[in-house]
Amino acid sequence: MAGSSRIEGARIEAEAGQKAATVSFSVAGAIREAFGEEAWERAYDAHDNLFKVRYGVRLRSGRRALGREVDSYRKAAIFWTRNPKLVNPMKDRRIWVQVSRNFEPVVPLSVEGVRAALFDFGERIPFDPEALGRGTHRLDADIWVSWQKHEYAEAESHKAGATGSVTLG
Repeated sequence: MAGSSRIEGARIEAEAGQKAATVSFSVAGAIREAFGEEAWERAYDAHDNLFKVRYGVRLRSGRRALGREVDSYRKAAIFWTRNPKLVNPMKDRRIWVQVSRNFEPVVPLSVEGVRAALFDFGERIPFDPEALGRGTHRLDADIWVSWQKHEYAEAESHKAGATGSVTLG
């Protein structure tokens, strides 16, 4: 649990023809490293079976908000399994994780796959390009993530920003 986490790789990709921008970022550091099989086993034994990451993204151009603000979460449910594709059947404990992204559950087959599903984000935000007018416009994104205290992590909250541009003809 030592160390801290942070938001990394925040960027905005926008094309005028798509009428949308994609804001991508990742959570890195202590929480990402701690979220592995040993932590899942400790959490399962302590009946700490649900991990929830709340996040949000606000896209703007100058002071003008673009599109709808994203305020959502991802959940990881820790469970016991006999599935040999997920865990080594020779192990005493068979604990794994199901991640819900945008309310769709997935069961990644590797620890790194679980971390990517839970801590890597790419939010597509539709906006009206006509509201900006012609020319090149700077886009800014305000990003935040947070989670509560668990067996393997302290409660944390982080904020970051990203900058990009879009050219409208």
